[in-house]
Amino acid sequence: MARVIITPRALDDLDGLISGLGLAGDARRRVQKSLGMLERFPNAGRSLTGRWHGTRFLVGPWPWMILVYVHDEPDDAVYVVAVHDGRSSGAATGSRS
Repeated sequence: MARVIITPRALDDLDGLISGLGLAGDARRRVQKSLGMLERFPNAGRSLTGRWHGTRFLVGPWPWMILVYVHDEPDDAVYVVAVHDGRSSGAATGSRS
C-alpha cells in the first residue's frame, strides 16, 4: 500500500480554500477521505499535461476541488502537491489530456 503524503504547499492551498470559501469545519477530513483510494490505487487519477506534466489529479470531496499528486513508485508514496479550485482559470486542469 502506498503512503499518501500531503505536502506543505498543498496544505497551504487547502487552508486558503477553506478560509476563502468558508468550507465546512471537517474539510481536511473530507479531503483525506477522498485521497484514501490512492493507498491502493496510486495511479487512479487522470494525467495532466503542460506545466503539470508528470502529475495526476483526482476530484476532491467537492466537484470543483482538484487534488494534484505525484506517485513515486520506488518510494511507494503518493505526494499531494497542490489543491485547486477547478473553476479557477489557474487550475491545473486547464491543460489536461
